[in-house]
Parts: sequence; C-alpha cells; structure tokens
Amino acid sequence: MKKILKALSAAAVLAGSFIGLGTEVSAEPKFEDEKVTVGVCSEAEEEVWKVVAERAKEEGIEIEIVLFTDYVQPNISLQDGSVDLNAFQHVAFLNDWNDSNEGDLVPIGYTYVTPIGVYSDKIESLDELKDGDTVAIPNDPTNGGRALLALELAGVIEVDDAAGILPEVKDITSNPKNIQFEELEAGQLARVLPDVAAAVINNTFALDAGLNQESAIFLDTDNPAELSDDYKNVIATRKDDKDNEVYRFIVSLYQTDEVKEKLAEVSDGGDVPAWSDQDDL
Repeated sequence: MKKILKALSAAAVLAGSFIGLGTEVSAEPKFEDEKVTVGVCSEAEEEVWKVVAERAKEEGIEIEIVLFTDYVQPNISLQDGSVDLNAFQHVAFLNDWNDSNEGDLVPIGYTYVTPIGVYSDKIESLDELKDGDTVAIPNDPTNGGRALLALELAGVIEVDDAAGILPEVKDITSNPKNIQFEELEAGQLARVLPDVAAAVINNTFALDAGLNQESAIFLDTDNPAELSDDYKNVIATRKDDKDNEVYRFIVSLYQTDEVKEKLAEVSDGGDVPAWSDQDDL
C-alpha cells in the first residue's frame, strides 16, 4: 500500500508540473506579488496584453495595462518611471526617440511587424491620384519616413537613398504628380480621410478607426523583402532594467502561440509575429 501511495504522490507532482503537450507550468508561482505596468497605444494592443496579463497572474505577476492615445507619452512615461515597460513602437522609432530626447530606452523582445497602409475615401488605386492632390502622412520622423518609403514602393514618388529609413518630405527627389503632403499626429490621420486624397495610416490606428487591410489601397507589407528589421515592434524598458528577471519573463509570456492567435484575431491577420529563437535582444 505504501508503494502505491508513493506512486500516486509522484504522479500528482508530475501532473502539477506539466499541462498539455510538453508545456511546463510551475507547481508554484514563479514570482510573488510582483507588479508591472505596461504602456500600449491602441485598443487592439490592449486586448493582446490582456492575454499576457492572465498568464502572468498565474505566475505571481500583476500586469497593469496603461492605454495611451498618442506616440509621445509612452516613451516619456517609460523614461520617467511612470510605467515599467511599453509595447507600441518599432526599433527605428525607439532609436530616433532616444537620439532626440537623450533617452536610454532599450528593446528586450520583439513582438510583431505591422503594415502601414494607404487608405482613401476618394480613390481605389494610387494610380488615380491627380496632379496636386494632398496625401496625409504621420508627423513623427520614423513613421513619416516609412510612409514616404511606402509611397516610393507604390511608385508615387522617389526619395533620396542617402536618407536611409528616415526620409523627410525634403528628401523627395521625384514627385511627378506634385503631391502635397500634410503631416499630422498618427492618431488623427483616419479623421482627415474626407479632406484629403489619401492618408498613410499605421495599422493599429487604422483598426481603431474601423479600417481593415482589405480596404487599404496599398500596404507596404505587400513587399516584405523590402522591409527593414528596424520596423519590428518591440517591448522596451530602461537600460538599467534590461536584465530584470520579471521583465524578461513577461517577454517569454508574450512570445507564445496563444499571443500569436490573439494578434491574428485583433489585426485581421495583418500583424506578423516578429520573434524567433535566434533573437539576441
């Protein structure tokens, strides 16, 4: 009888340690009473992070999700310690923000690559743009630069190669249709669609405005080989916290099949997971 009880006890321990096909789950929470705040920039990203928060809670980590409405405050809040992590930007945006603000924010994990698309209430193809038409683009350097590169991929303009991934309107070298550019806060672009010929809008803000990729007249992810790794979105923190065990564990909770499924759901299949086993962040 003692041998049977020992065997049952051992089986119970194993059952408490493994759930599913090879997925190890701690019998006890990995951490105790940890609290982490994460800044995001869209309702879609908030929904994804709710999935991560549920998993984190099982491991003794309470994640508070802070929803910002622009691309300015999340990094300011991360730098001043108001939040512990943020997840809204790609590498190029983060690097530019650090350079412009003497920041020391660093990426600690990739999340996804998201398209930037051209949308219009007035035309069905960029070929229909007329001489002197106005196209609205984001006013921040990285997303504005990516918008111009998208328009170059679409054959609307050409930009100076020397500008790299951060071209500005002044770097346009060919503009056959004399397109005028209106530079606006990224979150406002969908609202001006009735007033411009077209607008180049980040996927997160497009989704929040009820736009989907099927309604875009051009997506830069239609040419994936042309996209730089700088456009991979990341989870970021302060440099002093880059090796924080809790933060690194949260990255691992994000980089799961469960999150992949949620990304596909909230982005209509547009957001592509950007992490791999070869990441060295």
